[in-house]
Amino acid sequence: MKKVFLIAALTVLSMSLFAQWTVDKGQSKITIIVTHHGISELDGYFKKYDVSLTAKQDDLSDAVFEITIEAGSINSDLEMRDNSLKGEDLFNVAKYPTLHFISTSFKKKQGNEYSMSGNITIKGITKPINLDVIMNGPVANPNKNVKAMQIGIKATGKIKRSDFNVGVGLESAFVSDEVQIRVTGEFSKNL
Repeated sequence: MKKVFLIAALTVLSMSLFAQWTVDKGQSKITIIVTHHGISELDGYFKKYDVSLTAKQDDLSDAVFEITIEAGSINSDLEMRDNSLKGEDLFNVAKYPTLHFISTSFKKKQGNEYSMSGNITIKGITKPINLDVIMNGPVANPNKNVKAMQIGIKATGKIKRSDFNVGVGLESAFVSDEVQIRVTGEFSKNL
């Protein structure tokens, strides 16, 4: 019985050492951007996702970001295109309902510029990705009735859709192989 209590106490203690930050989905967005016909940018965003941000250090130097995205929530503002994106040739949401990212490092470069490395999984294929991050904060919430610290994040990076078997038969003259990723988010931590 003492062992069970000790294990439970150590688990609770270790969990309390890591701060959990909560995403404000009303102030956050996960966007993908491609070039269409080689002349214009076309973007889409995901409506449904979960984000976890944990850090032991106040400066978030040991932050771990984890994002799970519902692939079928893609929205490009055109239903016909969204249905195509959800189909077997592109995201194949029936077989691969989620996309996943987990960070492996978060390092300060200078000022509010950071570098984040991690692994992204699309259609069951996991590849490393490097993201450039701008982090504003942590700062106290300006609303005096809310006792919380806040940060704002903008992370940008690039992948090749062909690396994840997305649109294999789709020529890059129609839709670029390079896909820009842009994630913006506002997070808070209760004091």
